[in-house]
Amino acid sequence: MEHPINILERYWNYTEFRNNQEAIIDAILNGDDTFVLLPTGGGKSICFQVPALIKEGICIVVSPLIALMKDQVQALQNKGIKALAITSGISQSDLDTLLDNCIYGNYKFLYLSPERLQQELVQDRIRQMNVNLIAVDEAHCISQWGNDFRPSYKNISLLRRLQPSANVVALTASAKPEVVEDIVKELDFIQPKIFKQSFLRENLGYMVYHEHDKYYRLETILKKYTQPSIIYVRNRKLTIEVSRHLESKNISATHYHGGLSNIEKEANMTAWLNNQKQVMVATNAFGMGIDKPDVKTVIHINLPDSIESYFQEAGRAGRNGEKAFAVILKDNADVELVKNQFLSILPTVEYTKQVYRKLCNYFQISYGEGEYKVFDFSFTDFCKTYNFNQVLCYNTLQLLDRNSIINLSKQFKNNVTVQFIMQSPAIFNYLDKNDDLNIMVKSILRMYGGIFDFETKINTLKIAQKASVPETKLLETLNRLEKDGVITYNSAKTDAQITFILPREDDKTINRIAKTIEQQNKLKQQQVQAVLDYIENDTVCKSVQLLSYFGEKHVEPCGICSVCISNKKSDKKVDVSTLKSRIIELLEKGDLSSRAIVSKLKCSEQDLKTVLKLMLEHNIIIITQTNTYKLSHL
Repeated sequence: MEHPINILERYWNYTEFRNNQEAIIDAILNGDDTFVLLPTGGGKSICFQVPALIKEGICIVVSPLIALMKDQVQALQNKGIKALAITSGISQSDLDTLLDNCIYGNYKFLYLSPERLQQELVQDRIRQMNVNLIAVDEAHCISQWGNDFRPSYKNISLLRRLQPSANVVALTASAKPEVVEDIVKELDFIQPKIFKQSFLRENLGYMVYHEHDKYYRLETILKKYTQPSIIYVRNRKLTIEVSRHLESKNISATHYHGGLSNIEKEANMTAWLNNQKQVMVATNAFGMGIDKPDVKTVIHINLPDSIESYFQEAGRAGRNGEKAFAVILKDNADVELVKNQFLSILPTVEYTKQVYRKLCNYFQISYGEGEYKVFDFSFTDFCKTYNFNQVLCYNTLQLLDRNSIINLSKQFKNNVTVQFIMQSPAIFNYLDKNDDLNIMVKSILRMYGGIFDFETKINTLKIAQKASVPETKLLETLNRLEKDGVITYNSAKTDAQITFILPREDDKTINRIAKTIEQQNKLKQQQVQAVLDYIENDTVCKSVQLLSYFGEKHVEPCGICSVCISNKKSDKKVDVSTLKSRIIELLEKGDLSSRAIVSKLKCSEQDLKTVLKLMLEHNIIIITQTNTYKLSHL
């Protein structure tokens, strides 16, 4: 058997393992059921990929995250390792071929969504595979107390019956003690080897600041620390708004959200990864599987929905071991905002039934049918058709996705159909008079036979590339051709794709998950309260608060979080007399805002507030109508 370090060096170009990686690999190679709890960036994938490459046969990896599956498969393929992913949107014939490849094609990794385990074909083929390991990624999803519980994960135990000789490794980045117990129980572990790395990040300072002007604080942080940064915001609109604001302040920024096209996502991601842009402003759709070691700051200008998700997002800072910061900026409105954002829009069982029925009607799915049918989906049009609140409806669709009723994949595209209604001779006469359209029209005609006979779905990007014009130019041309009576032209924008996993049974379908819906709503309320407790607690070290949440005890204060720094400053008495004299000197030259005073004196904001308050009380200074300070005798 080849030594793990040889595999690590050959495929990853590392000469030594990190943390507990080698011990975990040894346990897996020894045939033990293994539980791995490593924080974000701890190198979990190497823990199962290395032993799977050493052992004969194929490793089955179960993951709920399609995008992450595709990323990991691509990364393995780039290393020359045979790997494939079977997700919800694959046709039956393609599925058959892919599963045969796993049996006869010397593949080393098969990535599966948990929903696929429900299919008899998949089960039958897995029985025939030489499985050397079963890896359960995002294992907290199997626990009803986990932050992203998915009932489909209960099917994973079926793998143990299909492949009783294969040992199992469960991996997660965030799990409270009760979740760990639940995972071990649900996966039927016998004498498991449990590896838990402390969540302590000695180089990461957790900061919570109360701010009236969050944008100003953003500027000061990003101009002080000019290394790469991630800013998490609540919605797609804010990603654009914040990135444009930063650009206007000469801070290079780009944005990322689920509604961008794949080309836009790739371009924005590459610009940030290559340090062409300092800041990535993103929704929580960004970051999974991204390992950029030199991120200096991760900033939340809206409150996260749980400590688990916050810890994962914050953990993307400082992976190179250098000092880094995870910052939350809060204001008075945030408490009500987070309750409205995450609690008031929790779908009830009855509302879920209503959305599901309308969804089936929208795609004209008959009762008892629809299993594994795939549809392009315009979410905006769906909400408009049935007058649904967009936020509540979206949460309901996500709930249906998590509970394996549907699969919802986000992808923006134009569905364009064209039919030529002007006859061929007339078209060429038309082109003689409109020479600028010549290449585009001929490109369409050459690429799509039958376009005179019926409406034909066309790929606007490919046509634009063939004609060497921007896609926007082609779309303008199609509008012009329709106006001139050359074509009929229909364009429907879709922002998602939906796969129906179960046949339609209306209320019966939702009744099966009713208890889960109610329990998850209760769990979400507890998680939001934990976030509020965290941001409001200014007496206990922030790192201690986070580690205590995950069950770690007897933790020493970190010394670098906002609470610890505040405590240090409170031990040092401000020299009121000196600071007062310096403020007077400045104000004798003219009125100044508190920001300008801080900037010029290089003092702490807290110290300045203390002295300004004293000076106001003693009528040494006054506040002007423009919120600046001036000496009262001037």
